[in-house]
Amino acid sequence: MHPTAKNSVIEEIREALTSLAVHEKAAFFPKFFKTGKGEYGEGDLFLGVKVPDQRLVAKEYYEKISLEELSLLLSSGYHEHRLTALFMLIFKFEKTKDKTVQESIVAFYLNHLQYINNWDLVDSSCYKLLGRYCFENQREDLLRNLSGSEPMWHKRIAVVGTMHYVKKGTFELTKEFVTQNLKHPHDLMHKANGWLLREMGQKNPEELIDYLNRSYREMPRTCLRYAIEKLDEDLRQDYMKGRI
Repeated sequence: MHPTAKNSVIEEIREALTSLAVHEKAAFFPKFFKTGKGEYGEGDLFLGVKVPDQRLVAKEYYEKISLEELSLLLSSGYHEHRLTALFMLIFKFEKTKDKTVQESIVAFYLNHLQYINNWDLVDSSCYKLLGRYCFENQREDLLRNLSGSEPMWHKRIAVVGTMHYVKKGTFELTKEFVTQNLKHPHDLMHKANGWLLREMGQKNPEELIDYLNRSYREMPRTCLRYAIEKLDEDLRQDYMKGRI
């Protein structure tokens, strides 16, 4: 295929996103996603496109773009290019029942983890794609490998990836990963851990209470606050003040 023709769909997507850019958002997003020197999103670039608009672009183009072309978009320095690429990847995954195609999409995802490098990129993609795949194919090893690896984003992908398990009423993997990384130094992990515990509690309050009673004194405060957010106020105060 002629290189120009091959990349025309990418150019169309880039142009579509650029046309949807909002100047005020382009100024706001770098602060919101902590792109300053030494911050977790250091150096990330933003066009200023709202997430619903990115989803619309993804919905329009996901059938027209190959994984090879998606690789170029997902490796872009622009945040919206990467997030839109992930939305398209999810659409591809959800719209096929072909196990071989699903496997190739998951392999693609795992081979591009270096570009899934901010909390929204992680949270928008990991449980809908990787988490679901692992649940349906008993591939918990893929998530365990990420939970035990060094990069924080890998650890967050692992624990948030268990959201699919939680929605299906299966909690052991969530508790395993939360416990494994309970003392992680970054508050983005504290928030993720607390969020998944809270979701577990929404599904099964007894599971959350049991876990809290064994572990809450060791939890970072942010993790605990997230985990107990939906509990009765008196019970929340008991946990916050260490009365249990």
